[in-house]
Amino acid sequence: MSAIRVFPKVTVGQPRRHENLSVFPLLPSDARSGDVDYILSDEAISAGSIVVEEVSDSGSVPTLRVSNKGRTRVLFLEGQELKGAKQNRILNTSVLVAAGSKTTIPVSCVEQGRWRHRTTAFESSENFSSPSLRRSLKESVSRSLDAGGGHASDQMAVWAEVGRQMKAHGSSSSTMAMSDTYESKAGRIEEFRRDLGYVDGAIGLAVAVGPKVVAIDLFDQSATCRKVWDRLLTGLVLDALEQPPGGDLAREADVEDALTRLESARWVESPAAGEGREFRAEPAPHAHASALSFATSLLHGSAILS
Repeated sequence: MSAIRVFPKVTVGQPRRHENLSVFPLLPSDARSGDVDYILSDEAISAGSIVVEEVSDSGSVPTLRVSNKGRTRVLFLEGQELKGAKQNRILNTSVLVAAGSKTTIPVSCVEQGRWRHRTTAFESSENFSSPSLRRSLKESVSRSLDAGGGHASDQMAVWAEVGRQMKAHGSSSSTMAMSDTYESKAGRIEEFRRDLGYVDGAIGLAVAVGPKVVAIDLFDQSATCRKVWDRLLTGLVLDALEQPPGGDLAREADVEDALTRLESARWVESPAAGEGREFRAEPAPHAHASALSFATSLLHGSAILS
């Protein structure tokens, strides 16, 4: 399947910048409206219509149990953090959970030093994995799918990246929790957010650190993009803070080049972790990409580049 049938055509808008981080809004090239009825997982958790918990009393690091008691599908996004239960986790891939269903979702641990219940169920988090961590997820999950192992990640690589990031930011945590690194940089994250707010009409964003485009996220509708924009920025800011200030900055043409690379990639369908269809681009030099669609809508497409 060609990428043009996976990712919609978009227009690259003018960037918003803060220090070495540039955020380019991705705008629809034609009139669009999301035709899939769903809510985001954080909304469903807050409303009590969905419960995310360990799969059993003893638990299982790479899977969680989701009970959707509502009448609406629920969308979990690759890289989002869930906090609580026996240890904090992140989603290995985007998952659409059917209304009124119970299912398991594939996750990775981002709190190595705790394996005891802090809460019965998971809570949503304002943190989103950085591009450097999502790169490890995409690469290892794609390998696992190719080998018939489902959406499993390389847990040791995830822990290594969480630890590396913590050290790079001079943070510490008694349980090696990724969230503690984010908390230590909360002031700086908010500073970036003030200058990099959502752009009206955007259905996605491409982000560059210095001259390099590092991440692209696309959604089916502007309402979803608006809701997740600030959360996506949390991980992006952490990666940006690791790089020295100053130097060249990316331009619209750099984002257009990255999108063209995705269009020329060969996309292969993989079994989805929930409802819908999942596609992954065969690894290209310095790029890993995936997409979750339902009916004719791309719910979440993402690419991590280096």
